[in-house]
Amino acid sequence: MSDILTFVIVPALYLALLLLYLLFVPVIAALRGAALVSELLWRYCRLLGGVLRLRTPEFVTIPPYRPADERAHRNYFFGPATRDLRQLLTLGRRSYVRTVTDAYRRVTADQFTAPSTHRSASVPYGLTLYLGLGVGAAAAVPVLGLLLGLHALGVALLTVGARLTALTLRAADRAVMILRGLPRGMLCPSCFERVPYPAYDCPRTTCRRRHADIRPGTFGLFRRRCACDERIPTLLMLMSRDARLSGHCVHEHCGKPMNPDAGHMPELILPLIGGRAAGKTQLMAAMVKSLENTAENGGPAIRLADPESTANQRVLNEVLEIQGHTRPTQKTLPRAHSFVRGSGRAERLVHVFDTAGERFVNREETDALRYIREARTFVFVLDPMAVGAFWTRLDPAGPKVDRTLASTVDPEDVFSRSVQTVRTMGTRLDKARLAVAVSKRDLMTGQPALLPDRPDDSDTTRDWLCERLGLRNLLKTMDLEFGEVRFFCTAAVADEAGRVDPSVGVFVDWCLRE
Repeated sequence: MSDILTFVIVPALYLALLLLYLLFVPVIAALRGAALVSELLWRYCRLLGGVLRLRTPEFVTIPPYRPADERAHRNYFFGPATRDLRQLLTLGRRSYVRTVTDAYRRVTADQFTAPSTHRSASVPYGLTLYLGLGVGAAAAVPVLGLLLGLHALGVALLTVGARLTALTLRAADRAVMILRGLPRGMLCPSCFERVPYPAYDCPRTTCRRRHADIRPGTFGLFRRRCACDERIPTLLMLMSRDARLSGHCVHEHCGKPMNPDAGHMPELILPLIGGRAAGKTQLMAAMVKSLENTAENGGPAIRLADPESTANQRVLNEVLEIQGHTRPTQKTLPRAHSFVRGSGRAERLVHVFDTAGERFVNREETDALRYIREARTFVFVLDPMAVGAFWTRLDPAGPKVDRTLASTVDPEDVFSRSVQTVRTMGTRLDKARLAVAVSKRDLMTGQPALLPDRPDDSDTTRDWLCERLGLRNLLKTMDLEFGEVRFFCTAAVADEAGRVDPSVGVFVDWCLRE
């Protein structure tokens, strides 16, 4: 009887239970597979948060985009987003293999190697779990692939959008520059080259890293994040007056500071041409002082554009107020005397260049004056005391005129050499204007015969230069070379109250007229 029980009844009962168990196999396998899929999705979400947010070492497989030569953090969609996607793919693959492998190992250990129940029950259950793990592992692949695909699609779309946004912002900034009359960039007041976009220092005093190109792109769209985490505007139109950065020339041979207002408004270039001691520096000082007088009386506002110009003008104002004479301009290349005139949309950044007279005589010296290529209005300072006819017409009985104050260079020689240089630089003089400033009018007040009958009239001054000083050939050359020529008889002096002679105001208004 025991044999029947052992070899017939028990096996039959086991087979019956096994057949009954087979009815539940799909359910158990499906539940185990669903549990595996859920675990894989949970681990994927954890990886997603770690890669995108935590960024702790265990979630980093690729070094960040911070090479030693980069001074700012990259915009997320110009490299880091793709890097994170690659990291997520690598870590996700590793997590998938590790999770599935660990699940199989646990089933093997619990149901086959060291089961807690009889093997007749653990083996079928273990095989069912194997089946569920296989189904779950297979089912998780398209789900995870779909999530990664959606992530990749989002990164691709946002990357394209970011690059299009950068191009649009650059185009808008470029259009604003063209509307401001700066299609080739800003003029460096030190090296006279055009700067397409200045280099800017980080505004944080403890950093001061210099960023070569802050425009929208790899390192930011609307704001660039410096390596010190300081935020920097990427467009000139995003910089308010109080938040304008310190710009520098980008040319290797220069690198000097530019005007803080460079790029924010149209620029006017006004070169002063004349021989040594012709009165250029004194006239430049009187021009700015006259504009300051006009602003005090309700006219357009004026402010010096940089510390160097402010310091120079302070000294020149003192010379004007004591009716002294400025020292000769140094032969070294000048820095522009820059000021901003007007307000709002009428603001203009004006660069006045006062160059030593010797540079206009020597061709090799004038070649360095590259700012001349950008000028559309020129000022020729003509010292009548440098003309021989002036002294022959001098009345011996009148007040003495100090001959040591006269320029030692013939105006015709200076003008011809200067025009030749400007023409070789490619400037269209027939499209430019010329203001002829007859200087030192104040020294001739005691000699009525030496002054034009109507010093404030351009035609009268022209006739006076032709008939009394014998400069007819010079004036004909001016008319042939320039599209428009205007003559002014000026006195670059100020009274005790600091008011500049009215002749300078008329002259400077014409020069700054666009």
